[in-house]
Amino acid sequence: MEPGAIVGLVIGVAFIVIIVLVAVSHIRIVQQTQKCIVERLGRYVATWDTGVHFLVPFVDRIVKKVSMKEQIYDFPPQPVITKDNVTMHIDTVVFFTVTDPKLFTYGVENPIVGIEALTSTTLRNIIGDLDLDGTLTSRDIINTKMRTILDEATDPWGIKVTRVEVKNILPPKDIQNAMEKQMRAEREKREKILIAEGEKTSAITIAEGNKEAAILNAEAEKQAAIKKAEAEAEAILKVKRAEADGELMIRQAEAQGIKMINEANPSNAVLTIRSYETLAKVADGKATKMIIPSDLQNLSTMAATVTQIVENTKDNK
Repeated sequence: MEPGAIVGLVIGVAFIVIIVLVAVSHIRIVQQTQKCIVERLGRYVATWDTGVHFLVPFVDRIVKKVSMKEQIYDFPPQPVITKDNVTMHIDTVVFFTVTDPKLFTYGVENPIVGIEALTSTTLRNIIGDLDLDGTLTSRDIINTKMRTILDEATDPWGIKVTRVEVKNILPPKDIQNAMEKQMRAEREKREKILIAEGEKTSAITIAEGNKEAAILNAEAEKQAAIKKAEAEAEAILKVKRAEADGELMIRQAEAQGIKMINEANPSNAVLTIRSYETLAKVADGKATKMIIPSDLQNLSTMAATVTQIVENTKDNK
């Protein structure tokens, strides 16, 4: 092969290699959650999505790679003045996502700086309408207002503000000391109130317990007195019944004796003998004096009298 042909072949191969290398070097792979803004000769051409793409050499270029993830920026504390002229520092955290990569690239020079400036001015406007106490207790209100205002302001930039959080609210040192003293005094006040309420509740409970105990003791004494009275009444009633039963038995015995005497129909001689026996029993007694009729014949008269009484009793029946 002639030298000129060899040189031409080498040049051709080198040219082909260069073309291949240039083509390979202009192949781009777009990752997941990314989008690429492509310009051709300085003019916007397309927004590349996930996948493999090819840049036209020396004509196309990727201007910006935009992340579609939710992004978080913690901005430094900003000095703000409340409605009652108290200066404090507040730092915020902004959460946002890119909804339109083209607007995010061409809508504002520096989106993050723009969001920070909007956050600072919006925060000053909101805090300016609140006093110190309202600022310290209105975090949710501040977050909601800031998110709404920032979301509307960043729409032309292709940004969606999803959340805004007030991270820290730092009042001046003297205000912090005064607040700590106030909180300490409030805690001591609540402690004293709780102690007083506990002592009051304890005293009431003790008094109620003593009252219930006195009532129960009185009720127990009352019941004991009632039971005692009932027992005494029952005992008296039983004694009365026993006496009545005894008297009744005596009466029945006397009646039975009289009945038996009537049925026996004793003679005067029997009655006289019984009189003598009775007289003998009387004589056996311990009495020191004893009166005996002078006429023993009166005993027969007495026996006749007893017989007459028995007969009358029998007739009456």
